[in-house]
Amino acid sequence: MVDSEGTPQTSRRRHVARLALFVGLLAALFYLVAVQQVIDVEYVRGLVASTGALAPLTYVVVSSALGAVLVPGPLLAAGSGFLFGPLVGTFVTLGATVGTAIVTSLAGRRAGKESARALLGPQRSERIDGLIARGGLWAVVGQRFVPGISDALASYAFGAFGVPLWQMAAGAFIGSVPRAFVYTALGASIGEFSAPLAYTAIAVWCVTAVVGAFAAHRGWRSWRSGRSS
Repeated sequence: MVDSEGTPQTSRRRHVARLALFVGLLAALFYLVAVQQVIDVEYVRGLVASTGALAPLTYVVVSSALGAVLVPGPLLAAGSGFLFGPLVGTFVTLGATVGTAIVTSLAGRRAGKESARALLGPQRSERIDGLIARGGLWAVVGQRFVPGISDALASYAFGAFGVPLWQMAAGAFIGSVPRAFVYTALGASIGEFSAPLAYTAIAVWCVTAVVGAFAAHRGWRSWRSGRSS
């Protein structure tokens, strides 16, 4: 038997099972890392600090990997600010953010792209390819401004839908600049006991959240109008 998109039912079940396994693994990672906190971030910071002059580069690599296993980005960025200060720490955070985006996008593409395209069917897949070609980069940028969405989980999804790697890297860098500064500066303000730096970071966060909420609202309305037309 085949479904309405021409996909054999046995093949469809296989793709559904593959995507369900992928989502289940991400859910398990989120539970272990975010809820059970099996990774001691303070211990990791100490190890990174012990590498001396190589500490910023070490933190980029380690933080990229930790972000990919769903260690919260704000926690990693705050650690970068605490260790390296607001200026160097922001660049370290941005490097780690791009690294996580690349790793998660590649993993999402490897694990879910084939199955997602098979379930969507050729027509919907072509439509998504067109949307990505026209605005994939700005979709990644916009997602980074929306509060409350895990960047790593979003990057896994972008990878599964086939967003090109260059768009993921460039979009993650561009869209993460405000929040990278915010969380890094907050971490630095703790280490330096700088109230003005903390107030500045909070003000930037508020502006970013408002812009992100407005962009998400407009994107949702545009998507709804596109569906109804």
